Amino acid sequence: MGDVIGEILSLAVGVAVSPVPIAAVIVMLFTPKAKTNAPVFLVGWVIGLLLVGFVVLLIPGLEASGGEPSTTSGVVKGLLGVLLLVAGWGAWRKRPGTNETAEAPKWMDAIDGFGIGKSFGMGFLLSALNPKNLLLVAAAAATIAAAGLSTSEETATLLVFTLIAASTVAVPVIGYLIVGERSDETFANAKDWLIQNNSVVMSVLLLVFGVSLIGDAVQILI
Repeated sequence: MGDVIGEILSLAVGVAVSPVPIAAVIVMLFTPKAKTNAPVFLVGWVIGLLLVGFVVLLIPGLEASGGEPSTTSGVVKGLLGVLLLVAGWGAWRKRPGTNETAEAPKWMDAIDGFGIGKSFGMGFLLSALNPKNLLLVAAAAATIAAAGLSTSEETATLLVFTLIAASTVAVPVIGYLIVGERSDETFANAKDWLIQNNSVVMSVLLLVFGVSLIGDAVQILI
């Protein structure tokens, strides 16, 4: 189990450093309902990660065969790797120019009016249905499924992955609940940096993970 956690650690970090959801929760911390909406956003984020992970774990044929990764797991990893390369290239093309300022997604302007339902839904959507995060979580779950672990070990490994992946969204929320408005300036500076560098950060991560997964797939299939 420890070896598998080591294998998926980089994927968990990849999800954790996703700039947009971190920026979104920081924006939420500046709203009048921050103390309720931000924790609910975090819950939606965590549930989304877990849901994708468990769905992938249930895909038949991913489990190890004869102590070795199955052909199905190799095919799935290869497809995920290709999709990550495509997503990474798309993110790279959208990066702002040298003297350009990146614009925040338009939906962030509406966060001020969010209630509990929309906050939960946004957290869930950004984790479970955002293509970049979905691919990274699916890749991690496929790796877990192919490792030949017991059901309890698979569950525990996915929980560790989720804890790491959700940490960067959890830290601002927990920090705000502890220190309150004293952290506003730090959060604001972090939000601006994340929005400006979102495309570059994600493109590099997705390209690296894409190449890694394709390498794993080739090793399994050949």
